[in-house]
Parts: sequence; C-alpha cells; structure tokens
Amino acid sequence: MKKFILLTLLMANFLLLTACVSAIQGVSTVSSIISVSNDRRSAGEVLDDKTIALRLFTWSNKDVILNNAHLNFMVYNKTVLITGEVTTPKIRIYVSKQAQLQVPKISQVFNEIKLGPSNGLLSRAKDSTITIQVEFLFQNQEVFHPTHVQVMTENQVVYLMGAVTKREADMAAKTAAKARGVCKVIKLFDYIKTRPKAEIERDRLKSLENEQKAKLEVKKANLKHQIRVLNRNVH
Repeated sequence: MKKFILLTLLMANFLLLTACVSAIQGVSTVSSIISVSNDRRSAGEVLDDKTIALRLFTWSNKDVILNNAHLNFMVYNKTVLITGEVTTPKIRIYVSKQAQLQVPKISQVFNEIKLGPSNGLLSRAKDSTITIQVEFLFQNQEVFHPTHVQVMTENQVVYLMGAVTKREADMAAKTAAKARGVCKVIKLFDYIKTRPKAEIERDRLKSLENEQKAKLEVKKANLKHQIRVLNRNVH
C-alpha cells in the first residue's frame, strides 16, 4: 500500500511539472496531505508563513529584473530560505534585499541562490522526487512528527526547516540522507530544548487511547472465540 501511495505521488508530481503548472518546486509534497494539527506553530503563524511565501512568489514572477532567474522560497516562522539560480552576483544580492522589502515581517533570510543558468525541467523533477522520498521516509520513524520538518530540494541538496530538538534534527538529517539522489543535507532549524508539554500530554493521551482500543479488540476477539465454542457445543 505504501509503495502504491508513493508511486501515485511521484506520478502526480511529474504530471504537474511536465504540464508546467506553477508550483513550489520540491517543497512539502507529502506533508501537504497530512493534517497540520501537529504543527508546532500556531494557526496564525502558519497562515503568516503561507502568506509570506505567496507574496514572495508573486513578486518574483512579476519583477522584470528576475525574468531569467529561477527562484524557490520556503518559509518557517518568518524565516525565509531562498534557493535557485541567477545570472549575476548583483541579482543574487538584489533578491535578498527585495524579499525583505516586499514582506517586512520577514525576520531572517537564508540566501542559498547559486550563480548560473536556470535548472531544466528534468533537474527540477529530480529535486521534487527527492523531496517526496524524504517526506515519505519521515513517515517511517518515531522520533518526530513529519509536520515538524519542512523539506526543500534544490540541485539534489536537501534543506530542512522547523522547530525541533537536537535529537529530532539529527534524526531528520539522517533520514533525509537516505533518499536516493541526495548529495547533501543542510539543517536550518530553530532549536528547542525540549518537546512542548502540550505535545507530550497529547501523545500520552493518544497512547492511552490506543492501549484501550487494543484491549477492546482483545476482548472482542475472546468473545467471538467463546461464541464459536458455544456454537460448536450446541451442535
């Protein structure tokens, strides 16, 4: 079933790219399907980050100076990561400065833009496929919730953002490095000392709920067994 889901996501992502649909390259493909109820940001902070990303994409697509540039943005807690390619160092500096002018709420910019021609469609498809792999791998570990880490891939370099503990950050980087095609993993995390108390309590209650469900299933199974035994004795 998991292989089927992964294949479906890969095919859907490829079709979107080849159809030239405007999308955020290689960013949180799988996590967009997952409930954001476990996000460590408030609903307002999540909305602010999405608004910042939208404004940056809108600006970069309209700015004539960036006509030959290829830019991607990832935002977490008002911190912005910018990746892609531009033709000159002057434009690279221009992007950072203009980004903060476009959205004064931005608290920090990580400028990972490279100098050179824009990546082709095949390269972008590979990056998006890597992002899907990484987020899929995040589902199969128990150290952090997948919504705690955002993923972007550019030129086979995986960038990770989020609010995590050191243990969670190390696991995220180790897990991301397992994806096929990854050349490097860069951590751009906001580090927290411990997991939030509310999150720990929620997990504790969830664990108790699962235990109760498991016990109930055992009781149901025992009851069904007893009924079958009684039916055999009657006949």
